[in-house]
Amino acid sequence: MSSTFRLDGQVAIVTGASRGLGAAMAIGLAEAGADVALVARGNMRETERPVQALGRRALTINADLADRTAPDAIVEAVLAGFGRADILVNNAGIIRRAPVLDYNDEDWDAVIDVNLRSAFALSRRFARELVARKSGGKIINIASMLSFQGGIRVAAYTAAKSGLLGLTRALANELAPIGINVNAIAPGYMATDNTQALRDDPTRSREILARIPAGRWGTPDDLKGAVVFLASPAAAYVHGTTLAVDGGWLCR
Repeated sequence: MSSTFRLDGQVAIVTGASRGLGAAMAIGLAEAGADVALVARGNMRETERPVQALGRRALTINADLADRTAPDAIVEAVLAGFGRADILVNNAGIIRRAPVLDYNDEDWDAVIDVNLRSAFALSRRFARELVARKSGGKIINIASMLSFQGGIRVAAYTAAKSGLLGLTRALANELAPIGINVNAIAPGYMATDNTQALRDDPTRSREILARIPAGRWGTPDDLKGAVVFLASPAAAYVHGTTLAVDGGWLCR
């Protein structure tokens, strides 16, 4: 059974791979046997090193997902470097916090553009390549607890992550018949840069921890099992689902 979760010979693309959740998922995919294309705006050496230490190939691609030429450039770079692409993890995202009455259009547009539009555009480009190759593949979107809830002071982020859950279902409806699995992971409250402000606020941090049955903030490594499962043959009949990795948050 363990071989069903192996990714040997596969190539994965992970966006937002320089740190946090993206870095951990990229390393997890490499641990399962995949070569990994690391996509981010910043330095990816801290992700590249552990991937290579596992004996897997790592290709770093500096790209800004707000750039509408990025999807073509990313896929073309992966094909040039690895000759194929089998798995796409749409993890890159940004967050802008402000009360609704003060939220400006520039921040709204920036968050929607990176967190939702770019995930669609890269998924479309990736899927076209799979169709041209006459091959199946896996698309994994990184959603959020705010795909299910409203949140506070994060209107654009909530809208984007809610949209990503719907997009996952819509893509699955059209791509499942041609052998492409589209699913999502909804991380709970994770100890990353995006939640630093919450963890630094004693009241909010205490309120959040009180609602998590597991009694702790999640860590990036908590996503490794979920991403490997959805990328592997073990998830061959899983389409359009959003898997919460949240310490039980949604149960409360």
